Amino acid sequence: MRIWVNGGLRDADDATVSVLDHGLTVGDGVFETVKVTGGRLFALTRHLDRLTRSARGLGLPDPDTDEVRRAALAVTEADPLPLGRLRITYTGGLSPLGSERGDKGPGLVVALGEAARRPDSTAVVTVPWTRNERGALAGLKTTSYAENVVALARAHRHGASEALFANTVGQLCEGTGTNVFVVLDGEIHTPPVTSGCLAGITRALTVEWTGARETELPLDILESADEIFLTSTLRDVQGVHRADGRELPGAPGPVTAKAMRIFDERAADGLDP
Repeated sequence: MRIWVNGGLRDADDATVSVLDHGLTVGDGVFETVKVTGGRLFALTRHLDRLTRSARGLGLPDPDTDEVRRAALAVTEADPLPLGRLRITYTGGLSPLGSERGDKGPGLVVALGEAARRPDSTAVVTVPWTRNERGALAGLKTTSYAENVVALARAHRHGASEALFANTVGQLCEGTGTNVFVVLDGEIHTPPVTSGCLAGITRALTVEWTGARETELPLDILESADEIFLTSTLRDVQGVHRADGRELPGAPGPVTAKAMRIFDERAADGLDP
């Protein structure tokens, strides 16, 4: 495996960053996960645009997107995989211990790992913790992911692959690494970004391609929705067959199945929609 670290490709055993990198010490960094199929990167431009937005949200310098693109292509060419997860991590770089950022410039790591195709449906649980829709990190894809680690571990203990959050006013928000959609009377709805959810790349494409509506939804909509599905870079569109103790027989339902088909067809039309 070859990994891009701060300017060049390195073998995995030599791909190291300083223990004083601000991304490690205080989680001062942003990242993107890009789907790779047959050595080809999907929706890379959208991911680079969001990487820049997240970096600006943290007050980091804009990443050199030309360099990031070169790094992504170099890593995928060095280790072609039938289905992979490309991780782009951009950090505050070498800094003093503490929250103050140093002046050595940002760090960039790009790595590729193998991925498996997701099943057509999965189980989810809701968790008692909330997303803060007014917090400093709301809507940013940052490396401060410990909250998601805790929530996902809870989901796994309950036989689920994802945990779903409400925001501070009890509205349905998002998963640890997914956006959530519900089907009500044949129409597809998803929480707006003002709920505090991440503006997912797959979410945006799904809204665009299926005509889904952005709607403020209470968390308990999961108890009555006709269908539920998740979107993310590696899940694409995935149905939900169990939400907490509620079973949704036949998932993915007809509307979800159509959304899955539309996404697959539109995604096949071009690598950089």
